[in-house]
Amino acid sequence: MSYAVGPGDLVLCVNVAPNHVTGEPVPLVAGETYRVVSVMEFACPCGRSDALLDVGVDFAWCQTRFRLMPKPKFEAKTRRVSAPKKKETVR
Repeated sequence: MSYAVGPGDLVLCVNVAPNHVTGEPVPLVAGETYRVVSVMEFACPCGRSDALLDVGVDFAWCQTRFRLMPKPKFEAKTRRVSAPKKKETVR
């Protein structure tokens, strides 16, 4: 997954199991999306991933905790511009 994820990408948290190194609970929330700050090409101690993702929460997390969200496809839409109506004052 590290080759597909880059800084600025959105990832979905799918695994909130305790930290596999310390056993402490993680501050991530399952089902929430996080923006990737950086990708560190470093083999995770669990042996299941080849990169750690920094999502701005605590330190870096194993990439197996996340799934890459698809990039939104933007379509140019034309909008009508509403002009303020002019009122005539009658005296």
